[in-house]
Amino acid sequence: MVTIEVPAPVRSIASVGGARQEDVAAPPRAWRDAGASPPGAPRAWPDRGGAARPGRPRAHVVGVVGARGGAGASTLAAALADRLARLTATVLVDADSGSPGLDVLVGVESEAGVRWPDLHDARGEVDGTDLLALLPRWGRCAVLSADRARPGPLPTDVVPDVLGALVDAAGAVVLDLGRADVLAGAAPVELCDSLLLVVPRDLRAVAGALAIGTAVGAAARTPGAEHGRGAPDVRLVVRGPAPGGLGVAEVEEAVGIPALCAVREDRRLATHLERALVPRSGPLGTAAGRAARHVLAGERR
Repeated sequence: MVTIEVPAPVRSIASVGGARQEDVAAPPRAWRDAGASPPGAPRAWPDRGGAARPGRPRAHVVGVVGARGGAGASTLAAALADRLARLTATVLVDADSGSPGLDVLVGVESEAGVRWPDLHDARGEVDGTDLLALLPRWGRCAVLSADRARPGPLPTDVVPDVLGALVDAAGAVVLDLGRADVLAGAAPVELCDSLLLVVPRDLRAVAGALAIGTAVGAAARTPGAEHGRGAPDVRLVVRGPAPGGLGVAEVEEAVGIPALCAVREDRRLATHLERALVPRSGPLGTAAGRAARHVLAGERR
């Protein structure tokens, strides 16, 4: 069992820009390794078909990935997590090895709490309830983010144990997946019950979606994936505008994956996001609501 101590504030940063190394407190050793696997040892993802603690259901895990850069996957992941958090204990997880930090997107970058760099020693049986208590909060939603002040790849040898703990303790886990990680087979795709692929209505995005679809299919066929309930339920979220007039049905046909919903262009979205305001209404809010209903319906099946 990994014992977790409540740390002092992990960092004190006044703004997104201009952080100096001396402004960032050294992360406390909040995690004690108790006979777990050594660093660098290969880890298996938690069993998607397995049960959580006795007497409680396992969290529903949703992965969100963009077909190309700038598709809006992180924004949709945040909006979906915000919607699910109204109904159940929800964690928004930065699962992109190249992420600058989801905490910046949702405006909690100055909040104290554990980020991925603090979890390098979290191997073995991690207590999910304790971990949830240490994460920064964005409204009702817990956030496990990368840290722009301490950049670097995710601690891959501990990610499975951390995600397994969160799946055990929460009601829903939303993973913001990196496209490059999915293509490289390094993303926790086989942990996902549902996968939303965000596809802008242009040819480059369609090409990217085809590549993602192939990679997801390959992940579902890897050894060990069969313990779960099969491949994740993959749906497209198709975003406008369509500079070449590409229609939603054409995207569906080209990619070979059904669309969950289409999201029309919202010219105010970029302004909202600059202010760390993830809209709860408008086109994005509508798409997040549709995705949340889809997730919940899948959990009841």
